[in-house]
Amino acid sequence: MNNARRSLILAALLVLAAPLMAQEPAAPPAAAAPSGPVSWESLSPQQQKLLGTRFGSQWNALPPERQQALARGSQRWLGMTPDQKSQARDRFAHWNSLPPEQRQALRQRWQQFQALPPQQRAFVRQNFHRFQQLPPARRQMLMQRWHNATPEQRKQMVERARARVHAPHGPPPHH
Repeated sequence: MNNARRSLILAALLVLAAPLMAQEPAAPPAAAAPSGPVSWESLSPQQQKLLGTRFGSQWNALPPERQQALARGSQRWLGMTPDQKSQARDRFAHWNSLPPEQRQALRQRWQQFQALPPQQRAFVRQNFHRFQQLPPARRQMLMQRWHNATPEQRKQMVERARARVHAPHGPPPHH
């Protein structure tokens, strides 16, 4: 998947999530009880090998949250197929190529998405998958329309989308 397509898909997800994220912000999820540190010895030999070069000598000095994230990430990595690993490397490279302001904006949108109740997150994902099923020309047209819209037009688009979401009988027929 090329960078332009990835950017379009990410932008589409954010556009589709806009009606829900434009609502009053949901209360952040309750913080999970912090777990203790992850001991190096509790990692599998494969995880130790994967993490050892970069983190092995400083593992005990890392904050517990970082240890937990690295342990989860290494376990996920070890479970990936070669193709999934290649895609992950590409996504990481693309992420690193983004300007810091864009990365920060995307982090904030992700946090907004994560703060949504599970039903709304599922709804956003469902709409994203429906968007992906649209013909490429239709997706491009919708993306271009959003990109070219003024802030006021975008606000109207979000309000119309929100009205369709909350309509009792589904979206109105197209004219």
